[in-house]
Amino acid sequence: MNKKMLKDFLDMAKPRIVSMVLVTTAIGFFMGGKGIGSWELFVMTLMGTAFSSGGAAVLNNYIERDIDTRMDRTCNRALPAGRILPVTAFVYGVSLVLIGAVILFSFVNLLTAYLNLLAAFLYVIVYTPLKRISWWNTFVGAIPGAIPPVAGWSAATGQVGLGALLLFAVLFTWQHPHFYAIAWMYKDDYRKGGFKMLPVVDESGKRTITQIIGYSVLLLASSVSIYVMQMAGHFYLIGTLLIGFLFLAAALLLAKSREHADARRLLRASIIYLPLLLVLVVLDSRF
Repeated sequence: MNKKMLKDFLDMAKPRIVSMVLVTTAIGFFMGGKGIGSWELFVMTLMGTAFSSGGAAVLNNYIERDIDTRMDRTCNRALPAGRILPVTAFVYGVSLVLIGAVILFSFVNLLTAYLNLLAAFLYVIVYTPLKRISWWNTFVGAIPGAIPPVAGWSAATGQVGLGALLLFAVLFTWQHPHFYAIAWMYKDDYRKGGFKMLPVVDESGKRTITQIIGYSVLLLASSVSIYVMQMAGHFYLIGTLLIGFLFLAAALLLAKSREHADARRLLRASIIYLPLLLVLVVLDSRF
């Protein structure tokens, strides 16, 4: 296997998305276990999650390979460009998901393995085809996207508690402005592919802006609720208010300008939000 093919296999697993999944899983693990009690358990949790989420991403590529040929941002991917055969991608994706499940079942616990399989199923079987049918795909897709911190919590504790549900709420609300910003930036491409993303069907942009602002406010509220439920201290509260209001400010800028540049600014804000939240959780535990 040459370097080009190796890169294609890696890209199909969408490593940037996987890295965000691992960050949110780590948040759940750290908060559920009140630290990292077992580094071996922590590493195996992240490893199994990486395989599972990477496999789901590959299967997403497999299902959307024909549509990807129509869009400028995806036409050069390995499958639409013909560099990797569809059957190879299918076997690769299924294998990664199953390897992840086996790792989590063998070295973590059954609940965490189940949650990862559930996330993969919802992402591949429900969310992916729904993108061609309804703009509600973002709402539905946010459900599997919010499972990783719950799985991280269950890995550390063996159960799903109230704290895990609050983390689910944080991730669920975060995904809406994040993905609406992407859809805003690439709405012409999505239209070519036949995806019913909200910015595609909402030509005026009013509903999209309403969704972005509304979920940005809910993100701030759900993040603060972690402090209210005494899962974090004052340091976390100050930090999450700061990054939450900055995130909301980026959303308001887009609402005012409706410009591509401000959609990209909101996207960048969303990308750094979760790692900063993890940093706040970790630092707060030391004060």
